[in-house]
Amino acid sequence: MAHRIIIGAGIGGLTTAALLAKAGLDVTVLEAHVYPGGCAGTFFHQGYRFDAGATLAAGFDPGGGMTRLGEMLSIAWPVEPVRAALRVHLPDGSQVTRWSDSAAWQAERLSAFGPAGEPFWRWQERVAERMWGVAHRGAPWPPQTAGEWARLAGVGIQLAAADPARLPGLALDGVRPVAAHLAHAPARLRQYVDGQLLIAAQATSERANALYGAAALDMPRRGVAYVSGGIGRLAETLAEAVRRHGGDVRYRQRVTRVARLPGSGYRVETDKGATAEADTVLFNLPPHDAAALLGDDAPPKLRRARLPADGWGAFMLYIGLEGAGLPADSPLHHQVLVREPLGEGNSVFLSLSRADDPARAPAGRRALTISTHTDLQPWWRLFQGDREAYEARKAEYTERVLDAAQVAIPGLRAAARLTLPGTPVSFQRFTHRSQGWVGGFPQTNLFRAWGPRLGRNLWLVGDSIFPGQSILATALGGARVADTIIREEP
Repeated sequence: MAHRIIIGAGIGGLTTAALLAKAGLDVTVLEAHVYPGGCAGTFFHQGYRFDAGATLAAGFDPGGGMTRLGEMLSIAWPVEPVRAALRVHLPDGSQVTRWSDSAAWQAERLSAFGPAGEPFWRWQERVAERMWGVAHRGAPWPPQTAGEWARLAGVGIQLAAADPARLPGLALDGVRPVAAHLAHAPARLRQYVDGQLLIAAQATSERANALYGAAALDMPRRGVAYVSGGIGRLAETLAEAVRRHGGDVRYRQRVTRVARLPGSGYRVETDKGATAEADTVLFNLPPHDAAALLGDDAPPKLRRARLPADGWGAFMLYIGLEGAGLPADSPLHHQVLVREPLGEGNSVFLSLSRADDPARAPAGRRALTISTHTDLQPWWRLFQGDREAYEARKAEYTERVLDAAQVAIPGLRAAARLTLPGTPVSFQRFTHRSQGWVGGFPQTNLFRAWGPRLGRNLWLVGDSIFPGQSILATALGGARVADTIIREEP
């Protein structure tokens, strides 16, 4: 029987592995870390379980992507829906709560932005419905074979038949930014949108592609849920599904090389000195990291893969909090926009564990993850050339991020019992993503996504393929790859 090895136990890789195993295919997942999830993992430290990177889980609405994946794999996800997806704190001191319920959200945005903002939201929701529909159908973007071109054409025909009058507008949105729809919108609306897009598309409205941006802004309507025990439980649940369907997941197995064998197939080598042969290899890695493992055996296009110049890293704070005094009715997710330009501590995202989740923190405490976008290179220059300055920068960013976070959680400093910072250097150490690049490609145009088919029996999954970043998106991308492999199985 043909054997398939998946390198990396992120959400995309585990989704692919579970679906292939369910189809009766021979699958092994190799993960360098001691737990699954990668940037969507949850780690244990001094009695707390902290979400490492990704903290917002969506797709759990009826008929949503994660709901359907759970049904396909007979998974009972450890989630509970939340009514308030997140609260955004704008620079002028006002707050906007992003409700999951459509009627509540419409009332909220009318109060926050007035009737002048409604044309933007009508456009956003209309386009988002079409784009998520495309993603749920497993549309092969970008198409790489004649069959995929035919399937994509079929999706286009369906879109045209459903609403032919709007097809020219969709085509135009494929080449223009979200800002084209904000020209006459209130300034506060543009700030709100920029903050949300920075999280969901890695670029603000001036650069984020309109089609992708509309879909990304819709995430809070896509069944946001609280994951009991931490976001990493999603990956753990998928790993359990892989094994239940006959596949294998192995930890502490860092792959160091993938070499092409004479004739066909590949030899996969790990840092433990182990080797395994596979007919097919799937990389749950950024493209340039996959290229490094293949070396001279990498396909020509993959050899040219580079870390994007506009790619982001993350500065993180993992905080153990005294739970007494924290608002009981506050949303668990907050975004604080301090000033522009965003990032580098001027926009922070906070995610709290629930007070009644004993798996996340000691009794009476809560786990808090805070993140801000940051440029990669300054951290690495200091880490490699001036370690004292690197530590000073880390301390400076800690204070800056805490200052911003206290807007959402007054008294945060006094309640903190543990504060653990993380930088892009930390992300490289624990996720093995080069330079700690996270979040995927900034979605400035529709052609930045890689096609999953890298070469003969070589595949890519994760946040570098369509539909991009987020737990929901990487799961949909992984499902698409699994479906393609199963279709092509002789």
